[in-house]
Amino acid sequence: MKTDPPTQTSPTPTDLSRTELDAVARRMAEAGTPPDGPLRAVLITGGRSNLTYTLTDATSRWILRMPPRAGRTPSAHDVAREFRVTSGLWGSAVPVARPVVLCEDESLLGGAFTVVDFVDGLSVQSRDDLAALDDSQLSHLMDSLTRTLAALHRVDHVAAGLGRFGRPDAYAQRQLRRWSGQWELVAPEDREVRAAAAELARRLTVAVPEQVSTGIVHGDYRIDNTILTHGRLPEVAAVVDWELSTIGDPVADVAMMCAYRDEALDLILGAPSAWTDDRLPDVPALAAAYEAAGGVPLDHWDFHLALAYYKIGTIAAGIEHRRRAGVGSGPGFATAGHAVPRLMAAGLALGPLDG
Repeated sequence: MKTDPPTQTSPTPTDLSRTELDAVARRMAEAGTPPDGPLRAVLITGGRSNLTYTLTDATSRWILRMPPRAGRTPSAHDVAREFRVTSGLWGSAVPVARPVVLCEDESLLGGAFTVVDFVDGLSVQSRDDLAALDDSQLSHLMDSLTRTLAALHRVDHVAAGLGRFGRPDAYAQRQLRRWSGQWELVAPEDREVRAAAAELARRLTVAVPEQVSTGIVHGDYRIDNTILTHGRLPEVAAVVDWELSTIGDPVADVAMMCAYRDEALDLILGAPSAWTDDRLPDVPALAAAYEAAGGVPLDHWDFHLALAYYKIGTIAAGIEHRRRAGVGSGPGFATAGHAVPRLMAAGLALGPLDG
């Protein structure tokens, strides 16, 4: 997940120069989408996540995504990954913004960048955003959210040109190994928290199930990573923020979506989020709605849900680790550490994980 909650608040002036914007326009023209005039750009999200700009030629609008200009790691901020998966999904039952161009020539903007069509819609990020929806609107929206995730997991990733997008097998083993290694780097000093995490990791290790299903995994699917249609009954107009996507076990994708319903997410984001609101279905209801929408059977559900709590707990510990090291500030940094024991406890509360 991104540790900065995405925002679309008052825009700030872009730091893209005229020379850089002209280079973007040339790449768009080469890709078959020439702007009608000089491009202007406004930064709408920034910080630790990818930078997101609105581009306009005074007639049409697009979205440009690129890594931060400084302080990024080689494997993070993979806008090319986002572009490839959405290119594979374009035209499918999964709504995404139309891909326009991927440029991996870092000499133009200081990093790779992508341009996709602008999707005009609503963004529901906060508890206040959700409060604007009445019960019938919210019910319709939740139905659309679960149907969209189920549709994603039904996509034949090989037929979509994503056969090499990620290793399809042993997803749970690889995730557990990756996040256990990350935990060792960021674990807090609190002995009780470390003991709880160690016990949860032990239980997960001995209970890793055989992978039954394989498909495209979004990795961070929640209401705040979608754009919604305008109108009386909002639906998903586009799924966004695909930087964690891969090929893996769809059950793990559903589990992450459900684990993020825990109020610990508010501590990680540093604000009351829409996704933790008690007006939304609880975890059992959300999982059942996904299966009813035609998603994959949720085999070994308790294991995948416990692994999701472990992963999110490690993410929260990483934010707290950066705070202690004095290399991070902003929403969530002062509170994320409090989410760690809650999340590890939630994983342990699931009991035996081999069912």
